Amino acid sequence: MQSAWSGAMIKGMVLRCLLVDDSARFLKSARALLEHQGLAVDVASTAAEAAQRVGEQRPDVVLLDIDFGDESGFQLAQNLHAYGRTMGWSAGGPRIIMISTHAGRDFEELIDASPAIGFLAKASLSAGAIQELLRGCR
Repeated sequence: MQSAWSGAMIKGMVLRCLLVDDSARFLKSARALLEHQGLAVDVASTAAEAAQRVGEQRPDVVLLDIDFGDESGFQLAQNLHAYGRTMGWSAGGPRIIMISTHAGRDFEELIDASPAIGFLAKASLSAGAIQELLRGCR
């Protein structure tokens, strides 16, 4: 079976991202962009798919849409974090970055109260921006 991950090596290791969004169009374009920039990217369009991918793939980072259809991106972040703890991950699961078309300041308090390490506007999504947030949380 072929892995769902694809992407280039970054400084000797592949940064594995799970992109979670209910927009198939956004998933396709963001995946292409991030893979072109050297990241390994898998996608999920439902909370159930996201939990399954996290359990099976153990991504380094989850990029999670705040406006996740009928579901709350913040609730899913809590669930993924709790799931990671039950799976024995020392950090409580993958690092989570919330993403949205809205400005981060609109959700600042919710982001701060969540297990997310930060926020990226969808328009600013890039491998460099992801790596910068990851470096800041070490």
